[in-house]
Amino acid sequence: MNSIAEFFQFLLNSEEIIVTGGLIVISLIVFAENGLFFAFFLPGDYLVFLAGVFCATKILDVSILVLMSCLLAAAILGSLTGFFFGRYFGDWLQSKPDSFFFKKEYLLKTRKYFDKYGSRTLVISRFLPIVRTFAPILAGLTKMNWGNYLLFNVVGAVCWIGSLTGGGFLFGERFPGIINYVEYIIAFFLMITTITVVRGYFKAKEDLGD
Repeated sequence: MNSIAEFFQFLLNSEEIIVTGGLIVISLIVFAENGLFFAFFLPGDYLVFLAGVFCATKILDVSILVLMSCLLAAAILGSLTGFFFGRYFGDWLQSKPDSFFFKKEYLLKTRKYFDKYGSRTLVISRFLPIVRTFAPILAGLTKMNWGNYLLFNVVGAVCWIGSLTGGGFLFGERFPGIINYVEYIIAFFLMITTITVVRGYFKAKEDLGD
């Protein structure tokens, strides 16, 4: 049990992932968190931001071009995997009982964003934990047009990785001492994303008259 607990602690520790796991582990986590329903709890926003910071400060010893290319590919392919999973196994997922790794409310919350924003949800959801994981699954479940899906998937991934990883790299270059405040960065992202998800959920609920 201790080894399992340590493994989950590692998965939730962005700094440890970047330093110990390197580019491959970061990319795998981004891939999973962007479309595998059981991976919704993995770090997303602050992982890709800190990857940019650590790249700039040479703690992660790869070029920013390689880093962003790998994370972009992981985000796009992860979302594609979620789309095909939703298309072919969506009915099974909807009938699945609630557990730690899946709750029907996640799909319902994501559906509210689709009802309000349509295909743009695939771009908006990149910046919303949980919704980011379930948006491609729901797109597949509702048989979204393949061309539209692919377009918004790529645009969303470019916006997400470009702004967070690119922004993290610029911050790290300009303020290398930022690596001493990793815990505050994580706390900031958690606060912002939590507020955004909660406000968005209640706003969508209000707009839909629920």
